[in-house]
Amino acid sequence: MSHEMSRMKFYCDESRCIECDGCSIACAEAHELPVGIARRKVITLFEGIPGKEISTSVACMHCTDAPCEQVCPVDCFYIREDGIVLHDKEKCIGCGYCLYACPFGAPQFPREGIFGTKGAMDKCTMCAGGPLETNSHHEFELYGQNRIAEGKVPVCAAMCSTKALLVGDAESVSNVIRTRVAARGGKGMSSSYGWDKAYKNQ
Repeated sequence: MSHEMSRMKFYCDESRCIECDGCSIACAEAHELPVGIARRKVITLFEGIPGKEISTSVACMHCTDAPCEQVCPVDCFYIREDGIVLHDKEKCIGCGYCLYACPFGAPQFPREGIFGTKGAMDKCTMCAGGPLETNSHHEFELYGQNRIAEGKVPVCAAMCSTKALLVGDAESVSNVIRTRVAARGGKGMSSSYGWDKAYKNQ
């Protein structure tokens, strides 16, 4: 039996997403994000194509082999034992390599300057804070709430009114999806947007 910690993952059940933006608003409010920063976005795929159009919630997927971590020249990204991908804003030089490497467009520049956007990058932390003292004022200022340390799920998943947005290890997420698909008579089982790309090795 393996004692390796389960890796946390996001999954959006597109058959339940109603494009209400509750997840992105809850995230912005809970972390007191500046205007222009959206760690989570609701997007529409296959827009205008009858029978194919779906809405989904997208943020950092906390990838198994995080491309942001691989390209960062100052090693400010790190992957926790539970698979949550975080970064150290005090090490970040704002080069933007992570933004270009990320297939989900998760890292963002926090402010605009005379020559465009700049500053230490910002991204979804899965509500796990950062490398500073847990639940300290400084951690909140830089990274927002640390709900994981309090044993809570990320605020986006907690506030999702239809429970489309799931978070947990692969087994627990799969169990929920299998139960939902069985309740729908076997219809609607599909890989959520980004799941295969983010977690291809698991």
